Amino acid sequence: MSAWLIVAAVILTAASGAPGVLADRRGRACERLAVWLMVLGAACGCAGGLLGALGMGSELAAAWPVPGGSLSVGVDAISGMFAIQISVVTALGAVYGLEYWSQAGHPQNARKLRAFYGVTTAGLLLIVIARNAMLFLFAWELMAVGAFLTITTEDEKPLVREVGYVYLLATRIGTLALFAMFALLFAASGTLDVDGWAAAMSSGTADAIFVLALVGFGLKAGVMPLHVWLPGAHANAPSHVSAMMSGSLIKIGIYGLVRITALCAHPPMWWGIAVLVAGTISGVLGVAFAIGQHDLKRLLAYHSVENIGIICIGLGVALIGRSTGRVDLEVLGLAGALLHVWNHGLFKALLFLSAGSVLHATGTRDIDRLGGLWRRMPRTALAFLIGAVAICGLPPLNGLVSELLVYIGLFRSVTDTGGTSWLACAFAAPALALIGGLALACFAKAFGAVFLGAPRTAAGEHAHDPGGTMLAPMAALAACCLFIGLGAPLIAPLLDQAIAAWSGDPAPRLVTLAPLTAVALVAGGLLIALALAARAIRTTRRVPATVGTWDCGYASPSARMQYTASSFADTLVSMLAWALRPARHVTTPSGVFPASARVETHVPDVVLDRGLRPAFALAGRYLGRFMFIQRGSVHAYLLYILGALIVLLLWR
Repeated sequence: MSAWLIVAAVILTAASGAPGVLADRRGRACERLAVWLMVLGAACGCAGGLLGALGMGSELAAAWPVPGGSLSVGVDAISGMFAIQISVVTALGAVYGLEYWSQAGHPQNARKLRAFYGVTTAGLLLIVIARNAMLFLFAWELMAVGAFLTITTEDEKPLVREVGYVYLLATRIGTLALFAMFALLFAASGTLDVDGWAAAMSSGTADAIFVLALVGFGLKAGVMPLHVWLPGAHANAPSHVSAMMSGSLIKIGIYGLVRITALCAHPPMWWGIAVLVAGTISGVLGVAFAIGQHDLKRLLAYHSVENIGIICIGLGVALIGRSTGRVDLEVLGLAGALLHVWNHGLFKALLFLSAGSVLHATGTRDIDRLGGLWRRMPRTALAFLIGAVAICGLPPLNGLVSELLVYIGLFRSVTDTGGTSWLACAFAAPALALIGGLALACFAKAFGAVFLGAPRTAAGEHAHDPGGTMLAPMAALAACCLFIGLGAPLIAPLLDQAIAAWSGDPAPRLVTLAPLTAVALVAGGLLIALALAARAIRTTRRVPATVGTWDCGYASPSARMQYTASSFADTLVSMLAWALRPARHVTTPSGVFPASARVETHVPDVVLDRGLRPAFALAGRYLGRFMFIQRGSVHAYLLYILGALIVLLLWR
């Protein structure tokens, strides 16, 4: 039953945008129909995923006239957890898009966006249930092409086209790695079906398969330094597409790693250490680059790199536990990773939708041009604040629960004195604490500069909260963050089922290894205390006559005199300059009465902007010297082919 439900979800979401393609550009009926089909598909996906997560999975198979292919799908606890998360995030994003990217407001591209949003969702759901390599690659391409066409919705803008091509190049490289991985699996097992691959992971090609999986799936997940496509794509896509990509699409890379590592009963120790180190680097550098950003959505994009790092730390702990026979580490590490997949999907989607609300109201993503929105957009400000508290891992919200599981796994692994794994975990634990501290500083900057203080522009002065179709998905995501924070013991059975599907062996229940009940009680008590404090402040505060803020003797204070995002983060950016390599442009004041002074700081991506772009430019200039080879002459091309054949014959 679960497999049928998710197959129905795939069909409904894929077809959701089709009616609108043939309808009038400004018509409302088809866009509402598309949203209803997405919601219905999400309901089927959630129902099927929940059945799978509860251990009531099922399989379906049918013939497919493709060499090596079969329409073989199956739902287990791992598939179920990912299907639930994909369904929830994409359905709420579709509802949000009904107002944010309406047919009437965007007649040129709304139909295209809605159609390929559904196609991307269908590809995501099909990936998590595919049990054949050819079907998996078909779904992967469906997702990749759909995502490219949603990212480039505003393809009339040069920057949007550029980031779209960067994404396309990155996903092509990742797909090539997956082709090679599946080829090795087929060569070692003789089958393209998942059920026969366990033998391949005990062969001599297992290490090569793991490396290819780490590259192919790591590119999709955005693990640093394979993250080059992610900041630009998330920043320039429509905001509900950014929420879908950060909340669901990049998690497909994590799903692939979980699936491949599940096939190996006794992985080498270096697998876990490699994933742990990659996660630590992604977490620390992801949040470091986020601190230096001026673009609100680009800041959130780098936090996706950070949280993918946290997920990889948990997966690394689980792999180390499997290598050393420590079942407790398997349970804690994988539970922390899978729960953080859910948690990050929820609070990051909430943050992107809140950022989209700000962009919708003010027309800018530049943090230094925002400010004072708390009084003008209180509901959006509250949603962003809830997402910020959750992503920083603070109680009483959900981010704390998954990060706590990873912490406990790291602390337990340090007690294992055999081998060298404890050393990697000993470095990862304080790194995770550093990630949390830097995230707190980054969101203090973002929330303060965007929502507190005074408006810096006329658009900010006249901003207001959006309508109900944008606020309702934000409220639903905020409620989910609160539910997991307060009801962590209720989620534990689903995690137990997923851990059993991954390990294949009996494992202790999660509630026996982590104090989830105590966390829920503390979170509930803190929530009650906060509610009482807020009520007391509201009822006892007496607002005095309006007076100006103390202005240090200035006769006419203005919004320009308040902290900007750049000035707030300047100290941290300077401390992390060895990694960030910020660019600073200063116009110093001169004369007795200086007319102007200006300070601008930029933190470009070190890998893409300072590494790959110059390298590609240099290669382009060098290879341009060989353009004479392409003469446009058929005779010349035939001569090249003849020469190549002669060389090959002589070589053989």
